[in-house]
Order: sequence, then C-alpha cells, then structure tokens
Amino acid sequence: MKLTTATPNNVSASLEFLLQEIPGLRTKWAGPRRLRVDLSAETLPALLALLKGRAGYVHLSAISCVDWPEQSEFELVYHLWSYELNVLVKAHIRIPRDPGVYLSVYDLYHPAAFFERDIHEMFGLYFEGSPDMGKFILTEWDGPPPMRKEFDSEAWVMNQFEWQDYRPDWLAEIEARGGGITTRPQDIRKDGKP
Repeated sequence: MKLTTATPNNVSASLEFLLQEIPGLRTKWAGPRRLRVDLSAETLPALLALLKGRAGYVHLSAISCVDWPEQSEFELVYHLWSYELNVLVKAHIRIPRDPGVYLSVYDLYHPAAFFERDIHEMFGLYFEGSPDMGKFILTEWDGPPPMRKEFDSEAWVMNQFEWQDYRPDWLAEIEARGGGITTRPQDIRKDGKP
C-alpha cells in the first residue's frame, strides 16, 4: 500500500490502517505530524521493517534511552522520519534493567550503530548484533554508566578528586567584590551530605 501525503488526516488514517497489521500497538497522535507508538520489545523489529519497507520510514533520526529505576526498566525510543509523509514516528519500548540487553537494529538502519554505542556507554545497555560496543566518548572512564539515575556525579567527583584551594589574584579580586565561589559544594548542602 502506498501512503499519500495529501493531508494530515489522510496520512494519519493511512498510517493507522497500516499499523493494524501489527497486533498490540498503542498509538497516540501528539500533533498532525507526530505519532507515538507504544509496543512490546519483541514487536519492535516487525514494526521497523513494516515502516521502512511499506511506509517510507528510511531515516532513523535517533534512539534515546530513559532510565526508570523504580520500575527496573529502561525505555528505548526509536525516532523515525518519513520524507514522503513528513511524519515522525516515535516507537517506545521497555526492557528490563537487568540484564539490560536488547537486540541491535543495525541490520535495518545502519545509523543505529552510533546510537546503540552511545546508549551502551552512558547507560550500560548491551545491543546484541551491533557492530561496535566499544567506548568512544568516555575512553578514560572507569566509573559506572553515568546516565543511570542512581549515579551521583558530585559524589563520584568528590571520591575521585581532592578539593584544591584555588585563589589566583584575579579570583581574589572578584571575591573581594562579592563574586566567585567561596564555599565548597558539600559545605552548603541542606542535608550535609556531599
């Protein structure tokens, strides 16, 4: 079925009709050109293949990750764009935080390799079948995945580095006029914790 771009209503009706081929999807239009699709992780590959092959969704704009520690889950959001329809589809799935493993969609969208590698580095998720899960931003990093919600960046910095009193002449002049930082961050916490 070839989808048309005549009107937003035409597009939404055609897209909704096509998506009926995949059971269990929940859709919600966030605007005339933005569709949210919630689905099970097992169904995502079928959705992506359908959108790419029959609806012209040839551009994977991004894969983003949200950490939901209270539910012990990660939410992965696949942002797909159709140049023919001018409609963004955001496919939302949830996977267990432990073991934090999902399959790569690199075989459908090669740009996925970059996004999967970034999510692996920042959240600790592993994407089976991705061509490269090596570090590329945090090459010197030996700490836990820094984008997980339980990661306390200030505590990590305080444990890794020693506070140094740094007051060059130019900073002393600023402080004399009432500016600058004169108190260590942990000294101004309400709860007294670093």
